[in-house]
Amino acid sequence: MGLTSSELLVCAVLCTALAFTVTVWLWPRLARGSRTRVLGRMGLIVLVQAFLFASVALAANRSLLIYGSWADLAGRARQEAVRGGVAVEVLGRQAPNVPGGGNPLVSGVIEKVTLHGERSGSAAQAYVYLPPEYFHKGNEQRRFPAAVVLTGYPGTAENLLKGLRYPKTAWTLAKEKKAQPMILVMMRPTVSAENTQCIDVRGGGPQSETFFGTDVPRAISSTYRAGTPARSWGIIGDSTGGYCALKMTVQHPETYAAGVGLSADYKPEIDHDSGDLFHGDKDEEKRSDLLWHLANQPQAASSFLVTTSLQGEENYKPTQQFIKAVKAPARVSSITLDRGGHSFNTWNREIPPALEWISGRLSAE
Repeated sequence: MGLTSSELLVCAVLCTALAFTVTVWLWPRLARGSRTRVLGRMGLIVLVQAFLFASVALAANRSLLIYGSWADLAGRARQEAVRGGVAVEVLGRQAPNVPGGGNPLVSGVIEKVTLHGERSGSAAQAYVYLPPEYFHKGNEQRRFPAAVVLTGYPGTAENLLKGLRYPKTAWTLAKEKKAQPMILVMMRPTVSAENTQCIDVRGGGPQSETFFGTDVPRAISSTYRAGTPARSWGIIGDSTGGYCALKMTVQHPETYAAGVGLSADYKPEIDHDSGDLFHGDKDEEKRSDLLWHLANQPQAASSFLVTTSLQGEENYKPTQQFIKAVKAPARVSSITLDRGGHSFNTWNREIPPALEWISGRLSAE
């Protein structure tokens, strides 16, 4: 049974109920004060608590989609195999959760794919949302703007479909004429089990910067009718994904014209999830600090949107520093909530205006 499956959750809840029932039934029989009976009562309490904890943890993970599989939970996420000559391998199709789902002309389509990076030698799974206009008669040759959408770490790409509802929000904004139809490429901000944070890891490690900075748009544009110039591409993410989105826009203006960081970090976090990303390369370590990069490297005509909160966010001060560091010809906008937090609730408030903002800065023509 999969880690996020309803069958596993139901099984855990039933085991909790059964363990509680057995405890109530056996408790009077273990009430006398021998050592064996005392140990028996302690064992029953531990058993009930273990099943209860497992049920709560499984329910929370199923709701928030922190870990998508047993391999993710164990820190052994599978790295996709790279296949020469195949840019995008389609694994399946599903309908977006919008009215008219099932009819591509009304709802669009979500394809689960594996993206194969020619330059990076890396591969990763993604969900590609194609808006209904993609399938309309007369649009057979039309190209669309596209946005890479990144979740945080260790979140799963399913977060972006379910918890954060990107396809539904994009569909609604286009229907209300608040945003143009866009292709969304939804995925995790890493190409391995480690939190590579869109960095080309030194010492022969995963080449995440090359993958997101070059390979992903090329693979998508070669398979779908997405625009190819930088003005056709944006990138958006939350938390670690927000850092990646800003990093790609700062360092790869030839690929992305606009980037959005929701509750973003502004430099990589080095911990047990990331491992040693730089292997002593101090120049690359400085370059990966976005505030340092903006202060010490030329800035392109890129557009940035950053978000934070007066209360509840730890990134308020560095966000203000980032805003001040952006200089012409680059431009920066911001959203500052009175209260927020590092959570889906906060990002679901920010995603609609963020998608509207990024749509207004992209063109596939």
